Amino acid sequence: MTDSQHYTPGPAYGADVRKGGEKWTLILVRELRHGPEKVWEALTDPAHLREWAPFEVDGSLGAVGTVKLTWIGTPTAIETKVTRADPPKVLEYSDTRWELEPLGSGTRLTLWHNIDRRYVSWGAAGWHIAFDVLDRLLSGTPLGRIAGAEAMKFGWQRLVAEYSKQFDMEPPKWG
Repeated sequence: MTDSQHYTPGPAYGADVRKGGEKWTLILVRELRHGPEKVWEALTDPAHLREWAPFEVDGSLGAVGTVKLTWIGTPTAIETKVTRADPPKVLEYSDTRWELEPLGSGTRLTLWHNIDRRYVSWGAAGWHIAFDVLDRLLSGTPLGRIAGAEAMKFGWQRLVAEYSKQFDMEPPKWG
């Protein structure tokens, strides 16, 4: 049983961008109440990823190698190379880097995601919701995955506007 009907994301926060060229680097930081080992498992295990991430994989992201990654809402899997898996500290694949730092009994989780500059605020809004879902999953009160078109029912457009303002950019045009 999920409780997503009662979920509303909080305001945009914990994000920055590094601007340059067509792809910008979106940097999102969250402090989670769960230890790095538990967060690492949620970032790498396909069963956990299906519960919160905006994509699915056909194998573990926890070891260097190749997996097929499918973003929610897209029909085609992308061959993705895990180039670094240093549990429970650093995970890198494709245009994505995760850093996990112990923070008391929890974890400071930093996502570095290279994304087309036109869609950086969309990405920030989507990851914001995914991180909320991840935190609830790890706390034992799962919401169920909220990704792709489903995220539009949960304040995604508001978050896009807020992140666009934070990044000093015009929000992308819909459709």
